[in-house]
Parts: sequence; C-alpha cells; structure tokens
Amino acid sequence: MRRTAARLADGREIIYFDDTPGARARVAVDTRDLPRNETLSQIRRDPLTGEWVIIAAHRQARTYKPPAGLCPLCPSAPERPTEIPEADYDVVVFENRFPSVSQNAVGETVSGLIPSAPGLGRCEVVCFTSDHESSFAQLTPARVRTVVDVWADRTEALSALPGVEQVFPFENRGDAIGVTLSHPHGQIYGYPFVTPRTEKMLAVAQAHGGPILGDVLAHERAEGTRVVASSQHWTAYVPAAARWPIEVHVVPHRQVPDLPALTQTERDDFAEVYLNVLSRLDRLYDGELPYIAAWHQAPAKVGRDLTWLHLEVFSTQRTADKLKYLAGSESGMAVWINDGTPEHLAERLRAASAG
Repeated sequence: MRRTAARLADGREIIYFDDTPGARARVAVDTRDLPRNETLSQIRRDPLTGEWVIIAAHRQARTYKPPAGLCPLCPSAPERPTEIPEADYDVVVFENRFPSVSQNAVGETVSGLIPSAPGLGRCEVVCFTSDHESSFAQLTPARVRTVVDVWADRTEALSALPGVEQVFPFENRGDAIGVTLSHPHGQIYGYPFVTPRTEKMLAVAQAHGGPILGDVLAHERAEGTRVVASSQHWTAYVPAAARWPIEVHVVPHRQVPDLPALTQTERDDFAEVYLNVLSRLDRLYDGELPYIAAWHQAPAKVGRDLTWLHLEVFSTQRTADKLKYLAGSESGMAVWINDGTPEHLAERLRAASAG
C-alpha cells in the first residue's frame, strides 16, 4: 500500500492510501478558494453526570444530502472540484471541513461548576472507495484489509496529537441512521476526553480484575446459540443483553487494546468475517440495512490493559418497514427495552445466506 499526504486549499490534511498496483502518483492540487479552517468548538462538562458534551454550532452549515452529481466525496472533475482533488482514488482520508473537534479550536479554558475548554481534537473522513454507488459490504476482502490498515494508521496518528485522549473509528450507513452523505464513507474522531461508554466499560473491567470481554467471548463461543459467524481469529455474535433490535459484536480471540495491535493475519481474517456478517445483515430484509459500525478500542493513555478491542454493529431497523425510536425509558433514563430476543436474531442471521 502506498501512502501519500497532501494539503487541501484551506490547509486541511488529505492522505491517499493506494492498494491498486501501478496506481499513479497523487499530485493533483485543490483549486478551490476556501478560507482557512478554524472552529469555535468547545467541550463542557455536565455537573450532574460528569460527562463531557461537545458544543459545535458551526456544524449547522455542513453539507446536507446533496444530489449524486454534487457529492463532495466523489473524485474531482474539471468542472466540479470536490474534497478530493484527484480524478480517482482507492481509499482516502481527510480532515473534516465541519469538525466537532479540531486542532484549530480556539477559546478559553474555564474551571468551576461547569468546566469548559476548547474542543481540541481531530475529526477525519474516510472514503472507502471512489464508487459512489458502492457500499462497505460490496468491497473486496483486499480493500477491507486496506481499510483496516488505514484505521490502524489513523489511530496511531491521532493518538499522538495534542489533547487527544481516545480515537473512535466508525461508519454510519443509511438515511434511517441519519446519514447526510450517501457516498461509502466512515469517520474517525479523536476526542479530547475518554468517552462515557468507554469509562463505564473500564470501570467494570477494573472491578472484574481484567477485561471481562474475554469471559463473555468464551461463554458465547461455548454456548453457541448467539454466534453468527466465526473464524480462526474472530467471532461475531449477538450479545445476550443486546440493546438494539439488530446488534452484532465482532471480537478478536486475542486480547488487544486497539487496531494497531492486530497482527497481519488477524487483519486478513477480519476482512473475511466482517463481510460475512454484513452480507447476512443485508439479507435480513432483502436490502441494504441501515447501521452504525463502532470500534471500541483503548484510550490513548489509560486503561489499555483493561480493554479488549471489538466492533459493534447495530441498526434501528426493527422490522422490514419499522424503525426503533428511542422513547422515554431509553432517552430519559438510559434503560433499554428490546422488542426481540438476541437468540432469535442470531438464529435468523445464521439462516441468512452470507452470499
């Protein structure tokens, strides 16, 4: 894989990751007239919960559901410059033009009852393919393997940036999830704090005396009723306490803190297992399932011995024509109610052809 870094017209970094043999050198220049990127994003801590909240009012101006001919994630054409100056690409990463947090965030740090600080971090966009009509599920295993390497590369890079405490790669797919750009892409957030979900998992692991996910994985593999797919290095299963109507966890058999710690063989194997899982998910309702795919990995500086890397894939689609909306119990009290059983979902996914 060839890695080429460059700058966009407003100074944001763009990095090309080429896996196509003989791919031409990346030398195109961004010709757009863009102002320098500076944000007023801020983090504020909720005094009732101790959780940080990101305030990013400038994101109201971000691109919203453009027609395919004006997609900013497609390659550039002479008459239509986009976020990617090249006429084609394999996988590309660039700094988000409308970031929630940024290395260019400005403002004061305030202590007291409601502490606040500049939203110092980084948000990146990851385009998996130049084909606007494709999807992650349609990528080849070789391309998925490239994406895994990209996630690992960016995890290491963002973890080393000033202010970044946790790196979160994820993908949103489908209008029902709230996607505003339909081109196949994901994002990576470098947060200036450890996220609430991760803090809670670390606390549980600490009380358990180690990463409890290892015990959960051994239990799921031994019982087998919720396992969807497995290989030499990974197991995908529906968690026993699934919160979402469709939820699958993809877990490596070896305890590693993050994506960079995966071996070459584990990365190869993940590509095969994950495509198997996505294929089954798309066959549940005979169409592309809207989903969020979220990587849970260790924070940059703490809890690395307590974290077991895993991918959580979930969907709000509870039937072929109905969505789950977060009601009072979920939104108000964070008490989840699932209308189906994890065992039945796992049975349906095993029965679905993997293609």
